[in-house]
Amino acid sequence: MIDMKNEKKIFGEKIPSDSFDNLIDQVFDWSRDKGIDKALPEKQFLKVIEEVGEIASALAKNKSREELVDAVGDTFVTLIILSQQLGLDPTLCLQAAYDVISKRSGKTINGVFIKEEDLNV
Repeated sequence: MIDMKNEKKIFGEKIPSDSFDNLIDQVFDWSRDKGIDKALPEKQFLKVIEEVGEIASALAKNKSREELVDAVGDTFVTLIILSQQLGLDPTLCLQAAYDVISKRSGKTINGVFIKEEDLNV
């Protein structure tokens, strides 16, 4: 259950105080209850792509913020379950990625960050 007692605001919106790790644990439990944790990762990856497609569709069709939140949230869930199936910790995966990008140099062009090494290609 999401705890809204100690919520904080991000982007002007109230968010629950549940930590990302707690939410990951809840998704892990849900996937175990449904037997999804034992499914083939290849099938789960197709779910990831489906949910990413919903983000693309919501953006292309100028859908509501609520629909975007749902699509992004569903994408998180599918990625968390994929990591579970692969025996990976999603927080560790995110930390590993951040450790790399935080040191990356480059330039933002038309809203897209281009790595330094790709600028000279």
